[in-house]
Amino acid sequence: MALAASTSTLTDQLIAAVTKNPDQSALRFRSLKRRVEEALRAKTHGRTDQFAVARQLEGLREKFQILDRDDLADALGQRLDALEEHRRSWTPEILSLLLLLSDRPAQLSKNIGVESGLKSARSKPALTWSDLDAEGTAYCDDEIWENVDFAADSSDDDFSTVSSDVSIPKILPERFTVPEEDYVIPEEVFAGGEDEDLLASIKDAQFWAVENRSAVSHQADDYSRRITELQMIREIVFMLQGLPTSIFWRLDEGVEVDRRYALMNASKSATSSLLKSFGWIGARVDRLRRFIKVPQSVPCIQTFHRGVEDCLGGFDSFLSSIHERYLRQTMVTPVSLLQLLEDVRNESRLLLLLAELVSELEEKAYAEPVKCLDKLYDLVCIKQATCDDDEFRFLGKLFFACFETYIRPIRLWMETGQLDSVEGTFFIQEGDKNDDLHTLWHDWYTMDESSRLLNIPRFIQPVAPKIFTAGKSLVFLRHLNIHPENLGQLGKASLTFQDVYPEDASSLAAFCLPFSELLESAFEKLVDANSSITTRILREELEKCDLWISLQALELIYLGKDMSVSSTIDHKIFDLIDRGRGAWNDRFLLTELAQTAFSVIPFIDTSQLIARSSKGSHRDLDKSYRSVEILQALSFDYVLPWPVANIVTKDATAVYQRVGTFLMQIRRAKYTITKQRLRGDHNTTGTEPQSGVEDRDDALGYALRHNLLWFINVLYSYMADLVISSTMDAMLKALAAATDVDTMIAEYGVYMHSLEDQCLLSKDLTPIYRAIINLLDLCIYFADVQATQHGENQYDQSTPATRHRHRRSLGRSTNNTYAGGDENGAGEDDTDSSESGSDLDEGNTTMVSFIESPYLHRLKDLKRQFDQLLAFIVAGLKGVGRVEGQYSWEMLAERLEWRKESRMR
Repeated sequence: MALAASTSTLTDQLIAAVTKNPDQSALRFRSLKRRVEEALRAKTHGRTDQFAVARQLEGLREKFQILDRDDLADALGQRLDALEEHRRSWTPEILSLLLLLSDRPAQLSKNIGVESGLKSARSKPALTWSDLDAEGTAYCDDEIWENVDFAADSSDDDFSTVSSDVSIPKILPERFTVPEEDYVIPEEVFAGGEDEDLLASIKDAQFWAVENRSAVSHQADDYSRRITELQMIREIVFMLQGLPTSIFWRLDEGVEVDRRYALMNASKSATSSLLKSFGWIGARVDRLRRFIKVPQSVPCIQTFHRGVEDCLGGFDSFLSSIHERYLRQTMVTPVSLLQLLEDVRNESRLLLLLAELVSELEEKAYAEPVKCLDKLYDLVCIKQATCDDDEFRFLGKLFFACFETYIRPIRLWMETGQLDSVEGTFFIQEGDKNDDLHTLWHDWYTMDESSRLLNIPRFIQPVAPKIFTAGKSLVFLRHLNIHPENLGQLGKASLTFQDVYPEDASSLAAFCLPFSELLESAFEKLVDANSSITTRILREELEKCDLWISLQALELIYLGKDMSVSSTIDHKIFDLIDRGRGAWNDRFLLTELAQTAFSVIPFIDTSQLIARSSKGSHRDLDKSYRSVEILQALSFDYVLPWPVANIVTKDATAVYQRVGTFLMQIRRAKYTITKQRLRGDHNTTGTEPQSGVEDRDDALGYALRHNLLWFINVLYSYMADLVISSTMDAMLKALAAATDVDTMIAEYGVYMHSLEDQCLLSKDLTPIYRAIINLLDLCIYFADVQATQHGENQYDQSTPATRHRHRRSLGRSTNNTYAGGDENGAGEDDTDSSESGSDLDEGNTTMVSFIESPYLHRLKDLKRQFDQLLAFIVAGLKGVGRVEGQYSWEMLAERLEWRKESRMR
């Protein structure tokens, strides 16, 4: 606090001494004090370099000695030696101040004080030659006073023959002569430096000075300072150049007018209105001047920053021309504020537009490049629409300069497939690579859709997917050992204002076209120049990577295109399930089985075929043994080459697996029914004749078996012949016609989704799918009922006696539930097989009791369930077919209703 008070006191004294106005309450005094305090706070200086001061003093002493002012040099040395005895911390600052205040010390310094200081030194008499030799007889007899012949025995004679005849004059240095102490330089030698008339005119022009204020009081509250129009124009020009003035004040990023000033020949209100118009323009120009003083780090904004500087430079040149026009004395120039305002408005139109854009950029700094380009784009379109050709050209060139800087990372991405994070915000980001080439196209790079509007200018958004695809294609090709630098066809076309609007006769027609359309067309051509080449090459490389062969392999493995191969796997799995063997879901056994079966097809790499089994609880497996849902625990994986795996995604492979499982479930139901044999109408064995009741029961069983097989055949034919065949053929044609990888992936996904829907596997069709699964389980249950009724082993033909014995044992069984009796059944079969020597196998795991529900009742219950499920499926297919417009569902419904009238009642 004491330091601040001391500084304030010293500041008051300094201002009072300089301005000769000790009144501290005056407005000018307070204003000056505020400026001085701001300057003191803004500027901090270090301590004076004492070594530099010492060197300056030493240099001053040498200067005195050179100028033959040894008295001053000695006096200065004595003073410095004496000062060392009383040296303080501020001694260097004091000496530095004295050096700065000195004015030609060698010429203007007087001997006052110097003679007294040297009096003691001069009191001693000087030593003379007479004191040494008063008689003058010393060395009289010696020859030291004789003239010496320096030419004798000189070595210079040796070079006399080679010396030149040209004599070179010797340049002797002139001795500096110091004027005598009593010499007085005439006054006319020095220029006075003061022109009274010039000084008077300068002082008169300083209208802000106190002595030049002409106050005219019109009313009690009206106090004005009248100035000329030329003086006001000068203040306006200074204000527009960003210089401090007396009429205009800069407060809170605005320009305010000092109302104390008025024109001599105009009303105060009119003058104030004109000055406010100039101040409004000056405030926006000042905004641009502040903007260009702030360093920028984003390259696009740096380019815009340079464009604003160029525009301001042109405006400053215009202001300088105004200065020159009014200062030139050779021509008569009318002085008019109105004309100046009109000229300034015309020259500052671009600056006002840029100032508005800069104010919007300062609101949100995180999206500056995108927002800057969008705003410039809007300005260019507006100026073209309003036919402002000059402004349109300038803003168009500025836009293309900024745009060219912005698309540098886009060019790098499209030409090399590399991301440049240093270039600021970019809408393409690097995702989770994890070195898995199977996910290169989908996961390695992502386009940020959530912030797409913030990170992509509006006019780039239509071609952003092409930009994304072009770079990913290069990355893909690089991993196929095809490097971008080897693709000499990649174009590097420029995109400037002259490219869009060439400077020739055709540009006149181009100016009539919308800027937005021309820009989008030019930029799309630039993108297509790279994307079309890379996508075409990538398409050719994918065909070399066995794309079509892999698609055929998937159709064979999952969709059962060749049943001669698929049936081998089916029968083995179904046989193990019916026998109740735990090895039915052994993934090693199933993998070997699948690889052996498909080894007959040459273009399938069986080493990439793997079987998988999900391990559920033992109780769940027991419950699902007599259900087709048990097959959902099995799945086959075919590992595709990584280029093909980027086309056939994991989601598509999952659709293949679900469709393949559904087809296997249908084949499982048909397998259990076709394997079950019923007795004929005539007993060929001759053991026990049939009664009429048994004949009716068998007839009902025949009819029910026929209907179940008819449903299974219609359903499988629908899926294999209508849905799968037509969908796969159409998909292959669409993939062949696709122009790029993204189109191929999109088309593949569309057809896979259509295949899933038509196969009734989508979530919306879950009720219909569940009804079909229940009906397929009904087929297995019917086979178990028939096996129990006729006492037949499901696998081997047994004798009639054995068949009847087995039927009686099942009839006495207390287990009256369906599905899940594998353990007890297996035990009984083993006992029968071992003790009685019959061919019954442990695979007969079905136990259906007829004690509580006779055989005929079970058949009727089966028929009732079949009719209900079939009616539900038909109604559901018709309903969704009308809503979704899928003709295949309606076709299936019509085929299932075809034998409705002929089915048994």
